Amino acid sequence: MKKWFVVWAFTTLSLMADYTAQPIDQPLIDSKMKIIDIRTPTEWNTTGLVKGSIPIMFFDDQGGYDMESFLQKLTQIIPSKERFALICNSGSRSKVLGKFLGEQMGYNVIDLQGGIQYAIIKHIPLEPYQPKP
Repeated sequence: MKKWFVVWAFTTLSLMADYTAQPIDQPLIDSKMKIIDIRTPTEWNTTGLVKGSIPIMFFDDQGGYDMESFLQKLTQIIPSKERFALICNSGSRSKVLGKFLGEQMGYNVIDLQGGIQYAIIKHIPLEPYQPKP
C-alpha cells in the first residue's frame, strides 16, 4: 500500500508540475504573475528590478547557493502550485534553477529567457532595488 501511494504521489506531482521558457513581455507583467529575481544584490543595484518582482538571491557572486534557504524564502511567497516566473541576468541561471524546480521539485515555473538584459531591450518597466531591513 505504501509503495502504491508513493508512486501515485510522485506521478501526480509530476503531472501537476510544469517548466516552460519564454521571453518576458508586457502581457506577462500585466497578468500580475509573481516574478522572482534570483540575481545578486550587486546586480539588482546595477540594473534595478522588473517592476513588482521579488528579489531572492539564488547563486551568490562565487556561484555558490543555499537551496534550503532559497526554498524557505520561496515557499513564504509562492503558494503550492501557483505559477510564477524566474528571472536572472541573461537567462542562464533561471534556466538551470527553473528546470530543477519544475522537473524535480514540482513547481510551476516560467523561465524568463534573456533575463533582465532582454527586459531592458524591450523597455519593460524597471524600478530601483530597495533592500529590506
